[in-house]
Amino acid sequence: MVGLGILAFFIFLALFGPFLAPYNPRTTSIELVLQSPSPSHPFGTDELGRDILSQVIYGTRISLYIGFAAAAISVVMGTIIGMASGYFGRKVDAILMRLTDVFLVIPFLVLIVILVAMLGPSLENIIIAIAITQWTSTARITRSQTLSVKEKIFITRAKAIGSGDAHIISRHILPNILPLVFANMVLVTSLTILSEAFLSFLGLGDPTHFSWGVTIRWAFVSGAASIGAWWYFLPAGLCIVLVVLAFTFIGNTMDEIFNPRLRKERSLI
Repeated sequence: MVGLGILAFFIFLALFGPFLAPYNPRTTSIELVLQSPSPSHPFGTDELGRDILSQVIYGTRISLYIGFAAAAISVVMGTIIGMASGYFGRKVDAILMRLTDVFLVIPFLVLIVILVAMLGPSLENIIIAIAITQWTSTARITRSQTLSVKEKIFITRAKAIGSGDAHIISRHILPNILPLVFANMVLVTSLTILSEAFLSFLGLGDPTHFSWGVTIRWAFVSGAASIGAWWYFLPAGLCIVLVVLAFTFIGNTMDEIFNPRLRKERSLI
């Protein structure tokens, strides 16, 4: 419930940010350069006199958009690969799992940086780069669940009456593994938000849009930490921490609900 409450708050900010922001985040003012928090600017201002609260509110939409979009694409990729590997087995399983191992061996942060540097710093390219590197955990989970479900009696009966592979996968296997896939997607979303912040901090984010990572990047470049302008980078950093914490709470709870073995182990503790 704590995780859902935090997430609902940030989704509300993302949906109604333009109406809630007190200022236009792009409006500059020489007189307001690096002002500390005040009643008129609760989060202070940056090196160009822009309101940081407005930047954080506008950045909520971009950070959550990238997080949800990249997580959705990666989960779809991982689910398709995992189900195909677990259901067909043999050569298909060997090829797909070796491909998964390759992506697991490569440090995903390094791979993301390389992909974004090659594709260019735009929202779409960031989403694609993050999605390509985050599907492996979903593929592993989906494969193991598919191997378990395909041994059930109802799968044998479906094959006996002539059901095709596509029908069995879509009508019998997918509905049974979907709860765990959704729980995993919640956890993957937190990783995608962190990945976007990491890329933006390195200067590979889209400079034409506000996001929490971009705000922290500007604070670092302007030397806010060295001059004690804590209000510049702290709000965006706390937002990232809170959202990741919310997704972690929700994902762990859903995993406990859908995984009877984990629920039993925790009850014993």
